[in-house]
Amino acid sequence: MADKNKEMTMIEHLEELRRILIMSIMATFTMAIACWVINERVLQILLEPVVSTGNEVIYISVVEALMTKIKVSFFLGFLTALPVILWLFWRFIIPALRKMEKIYFTIFVTISYVFFTGGVLFGFYAVFRVAVKYLLHFGGTELIPMLTIGKYISFTIMFLLPFGIIFELPLAVYYLAKLDLLSYRFLVKKRKMAILMSVVTGAVLIPSPDILTPLMMAAPMYLMYELSVSIVRFVEWGKRRKARKQREQEVAEYKTAVRS
Repeated sequence: MADKNKEMTMIEHLEELRRILIMSIMATFTMAIACWVINERVLQILLEPVVSTGNEVIYISVVEALMTKIKVSFFLGFLTALPVILWLFWRFIIPALRKMEKIYFTIFVTISYVFFTGGVLFGFYAVFRVAVKYLLHFGGTELIPMLTIGKYISFTIMFLLPFGIIFELPLAVYYLAKLDLLSYRFLVKKRKMAILMSVVTGAVLIPSPDILTPLMMAAPMYLMYELSVSIVRFVEWGKRRKARKQREQEVAEYKTAVRS
């Protein structure tokens, strides 16, 4: 009988998860429709790195312009619906957590959205614009770039999304350090591996014949790693300080008890 109840509970959890996934897709779809209004303005911003160099972006298929605008709308829809998606998953996980864990998880969900959005914005304004202008510079005056809007926007989205994920690293590392699942010594030992993984990941995400463009992706990744190392060191310092104060308090209480 116990096994049956346990099986039903598991089925209910899977059903709830399925419902959350459906609601997340619906939220993204709804926000994508709403973002259609600002589609043109966002498209102008995304095209600015190319247009500012005096070049133009074309389309070579009848439906390419329409499909690109739909793609941009869904990209914006995902970004704007992300708070709703995180809230849905927050509601799904929160009942299984203890009081302090609920507080930590709520803060984590809130800050993670800010970090993700900040990473996308940083990727566009600090890296992507420079990378596009640098890559177009290779053509010189002899070659005329003919960029299609569909491929350009796909490249843009694939370039920006990893930055949102990369900016989550310090936050994730902070909580892992708080839970004693990650140590400063371990991260220091893995520095060479972090450099290698950053370069490889940059090369995979941004395949380019030159070495500088993947490095423009790899550099922020490794900087986030070094920031994570500093965060773990700070967390461990705080733990040692707290433990030292607790020992001093225990010694003081023991001395007071002995005197009395």
